[in-house]
Amino acid sequence: MILSFEQVSISSREKTIVDNVSLSIGEGEWFALVGQSGSGKSLLSLAIGQMLSPNLKVNGKINFKGEDLLSLSTKQIRTIRGRKMSYIFQDYQGSFTPFRTIGQHLDEYQKAHGIRDGKIRRIKSIDALNSVGLDETLYNSYPFQLSGGQLQRVSIAMSLLLSPDLLIADEITTALDSVSGHRILELLAKRQQETGCTILFITHDWRHVRKYATRLAVMKEGAIIESGGKHRILDHPRHEYTKQLIQAAPILGQGLPSGLQEDGNG
Repeated sequence: MILSFEQVSISSREKTIVDNVSLSIGEGEWFALVGQSGSGKSLLSLAIGQMLSPNLKVNGKINFKGEDLLSLSTKQIRTIRGRKMSYIFQDYQGSFTPFRTIGQHLDEYQKAHGIRDGKIRRIKSIDALNSVGLDETLYNSYPFQLSGGQLQRVSIAMSLLLSPDLLIADEITTALDSVSGHRILELLAKRQQETGCTILFITHDWRHVRKYATRLAVMKEGAIIESGGKHRILDHPRHEYTKQLIQAAPILGQGLPSGLQEDGNG
C-alpha cells in the first residue's frame, strides 16, 4: 500500500468533522473518495500534506510509503509535497499569479524543489507542457491569456513535473464545462498510464467514478460508510446512503456531446 489512514479524526474546538477513518490505497490505483459537499473528503485529503487550517486538530496516522506524515516537521513535509506527492485543486486559477508567465510558474516550482540548472528547468517545463497537449509558445503567456481548460492542463503539468508517486485530485472538473472536464480526465488517465502514479480522486460525480476508478470509498458526515471495488459498490451497494447517491446520479454520458460520451468500460 502506498497510502493508508489509521483511525484518522479531524476536529475543531466545537466538533469532530472527520471521525475515525481507516483506509488503504494501493500503488498505481485510481482511488475515488466520494461524497456530497461537507462530507469531509477534502479535509481528509488536505490532512495528507499537512495543509489543514491551524485551528483543526488531526489524530491517528497517515502512512505514506511506510512513513507517518503526521509525525513530520513542516520542513520535512515540504520536501515530500511536490516531489513525492502533489495536489491538483478545484480552484486551479487561484494557483497562478496574474503577472507571472506560465514559464515563470513552472520554473519557480522546480527551483523550490532544488533544481538549480536553469536550462534543465526550461527543458522540463516545456516537456511538461507538451505532455498535457499544450504548445511551448504558452511558456511565455500569462494566465489570463489562457482558457480555463488550458489553465487546468497547466496545473496538471505542474503537479506531474517532478514525477510524484501520489497525485491528489480534488474536484478538478467542477469549474469546467462537461466537455473540458471529460478531456481533462482523459488526459489525467493517459498521464497515469505513462507514469504509473497513484491517484486519489476526490469527487461527487458518479459518472467519473464509474469510468476511471479502480476502487472507492463513500463518505457521509465525516465517516467512511462503504468501501471496496468499483463494480461491487456500483452494482451491489450495501449502504442505503450509497444506493441513494447512485440512484440520484446523472446517467453515463449525460451532458456530453455524442462524440465525447463515455463508453462506461472503465
